[in-house]
Amino acid sequence: MAPDDISEWRRAHDRVCTLVLDAGDDAMEFTVPATPAWTARDLLSHMVGLGADVLAGDEPDDHNATWTQAQVEARRGRPASALVREWRSLAPDLVDWMRLNGTRPLGDVVIHEQDLRGALRMPGARDTPGLDAVRERMLGRWRAAVADLPPVLLDAGDRRWVSHGTDDDAATVLQASGFDLFRALTARRTEAQLRSWVARGDVQPYLAAFSGLGPLPAEPLPGE
Repeated sequence: MAPDDISEWRRAHDRVCTLVLDAGDDAMEFTVPATPAWTARDLLSHMVGLGADVLAGDEPDDHNATWTQAQVEARRGRPASALVREWRSLAPDLVDWMRLNGTRPLGDVVIHEQDLRGALRMPGARDTPGLDAVRERMLGRWRAAVADLPPVLLDAGDRRWVSHGTDDDAATVLQASGFDLFRALTARRTEAQLRSWVARGDVQPYLAAFSGLGPLPAEPLPGE
């Protein structure tokens, strides 16, 4: 999987760079609904800073708020074009790093690409191999979080994922698009949205498992 995941990182990286340059500096001042403490420029600063810190060997296991905010503050006031230039300059070394160390950075760029698209109201890239790969990673974390509960099934129509056991064992079934389920697994869907997807059973015991990357939003994310 690693070579394909590296290619998907490069594609997502290129998409975000193009998205930012097309949007222009004024749009980069929009608040990001999924990370409301940050503007689009702040979010991009984090994405760039994560790459720089990974290459420098400065990557805590928990990707804590102090670490991510330092990436933003270090780039405060820089135009979006300069941030894109820095990120593009880091890309070849990041690709080499991923060949040796794995493709953890894929998750950050894929998740935050959608956060950025929501802020800019420019949807896209909702059905890519990279998104599929990150959803599978998040499913692993989610399955571990619900392992002691009765089986639950996520049903996207063309694809289905059961927490454990078989599809027929599932006491609770949630039906939504593959993209919505991806966003739910990354704490980007509200409790009310999760409840609205219930086709069978009760989602209440599973709600905490959907907040692995942070609290669930209070309101649906605009632009999504």
